Amino acid sequence: MINEGVMKPSENVTYLKKKKKKRKKTPAGDVSASSDLLIRDFTVKGVKGGNVLSFVCLMFSPILSFRNLNPETELKRYFGARAVLGDQRPRQRQRQFHRSTWMTTPKDTWPRFSRPGITMNLLESANGLQFFAFEHSRDYQQVQFKFFDAVESMDPNNIVVLLQLNPYHIDSLLQLSDVCRIQEDQETARDLIERALYSFECAFHPVFSLTSGTSRLDYCRPENRAFYLAVYKHMMFLEKRGCPRTALEYCKLILSLDPDNDPLCMLLLIDFLCLRCREYAFLIRLYEEWEAHRNLSQLPNFAYSVALACYHLSQQEETTPEESQHVKLRSDRLLQDALIMFPGVLMPLLDLCTVQPDAAVSSHAFFGPRCRLGLPPALSELEGLYVGRCHSVWKEAGVMLWMEGNVQEVLRRVDAKDPIVEDCQNKRKQRYQSAPRNIHRHVLLSEIKEATSTLPLDVTTHPVMSYDPLPPLDSVVSYNRPERASNESTLSLLFRSILPSFNLQGGQRPEDGLEVARAGRELNQEVNRLMVAMRDMLANIQFQEPQREDNPDRDEEEWD
Repeated sequence: MINEGVMKPSENVTYLKKKKKKRKKTPAGDVSASSDLLIRDFTVKGVKGGNVLSFVCLMFSPILSFRNLNPETELKRYFGARAVLGDQRPRQRQRQFHRSTWMTTPKDTWPRFSRPGITMNLLESANGLQFFAFEHSRDYQQVQFKFFDAVESMDPNNIVVLLQLNPYHIDSLLQLSDVCRIQEDQETARDLIERALYSFECAFHPVFSLTSGTSRLDYCRPENRAFYLAVYKHMMFLEKRGCPRTALEYCKLILSLDPDNDPLCMLLLIDFLCLRCREYAFLIRLYEEWEAHRNLSQLPNFAYSVALACYHLSQQEETTPEESQHVKLRSDRLLQDALIMFPGVLMPLLDLCTVQPDAAVSSHAFFGPRCRLGLPPALSELEGLYVGRCHSVWKEAGVMLWMEGNVQEVLRRVDAKDPIVEDCQNKRKQRYQSAPRNIHRHVLLSEIKEATSTLPLDVTTHPVMSYDPLPPLDSVVSYNRPERASNESTLSLLFRSILPSFNLQGGQRPEDGLEVARAGRELNQEVNRLMVAMRDMLANIQFQEPQREDNPDRDEEEWD
């Protein structure tokens, strides 16, 4: 059981028996009544321990199941099939056969598809789970090496040429999609990601299932990471396109691929998508079922978002007065707990909501500027991420009035020396000293400035490639890039010549260790500046896909 947020050692693994033919809801916190769960405990480390928030997960929970990955289904619910499809619906006799796919539909504007050399293999089956891995053929490996050469050449035209010769090369599609996004060409950027997903889906193993929740992909394998990133980018395009419900389905998909490690840290995003598509009951259920095993309340996004979800549920017309009152009291309690545990969220949140706080609040030591002084690095990162991403869902007038009343109650409790206030203060000091790598990776992918500005130096001083941001330190490399002859480019020699230990004959001059370390940091900063300049240069690239004959899309199923 949990005691002050500290779990048992990770060696303890508990298997719970499956209850058949029962759909009875499990009460929150009742571990013995849960079904289909493999629970792995973890330890939250303090100041001396280092990492915090080492996420664990359930083997499989029905709450991660999803129904439809086609955004047109959601759009047709909003606007009707005729408005979405228009004249795109073809006559049956004109239709051509296409492989049935879940995530994307091939378009007539795409290059002719031929298998690029990606396959998926089943590694093992254990405890009801199937572990898979994508693999690259020998020819695809050669294309991958050319892609690395193109990246190192600092000439984006080489990537464009490579993609024209290999139109379904995954990493090139991911890289150029970011180029189009920088150019604000969202349509082309989304199209490139969909093409990458189609290439992956055509390589799926026959027993690989997107919807079962029992298929696993190890993020430590570089071949698998490209699939994670393609699905993540597709999900973000869907959210910006106005399809938050479909984006939530993809969020569940990513989380189900490796729920133990959560390599892209989808738990920092799923609450926002639930609020966007008004899936309040799902968010509360997720919190209730997973809080006992994962301490979700120690994440600022869950602490605040679950309270907001309860508030919205209490305001729904179909809720009875008695239920509404009960849920409203619960929302007040949860919001006050969130404000006491994470007081640094309030003022930045009000600022982005363009709300002027009361002088009694802004000048109080608990919520004023002093509350953010000495904030642990990981907590600053998490709070900045939540405020930057979720401030839009707090802008309603009724929500702000509800927030105002609870802020006043929190100040009363602080002035009354409520023991919970001091307890939460001690927890903030002991926890969140450093965030795990998956949180940093999520922040980089989110591109939310409130969070990226809080990243530690060991992350910001290294160049980040969009096709593989912040790769795991324990990557499982299935094939190695062959060593090339020492015919380095002038640009590469220029980079190495900046180091004080540089010697054209390959030797290193003995130098003082501190000077070498300082020069290395300066070199990293110069590389970062060069990457920014390259991003600007990529924004000026224009390319066009070859036109193909018309090919009608297939019909899509409606939502249930």
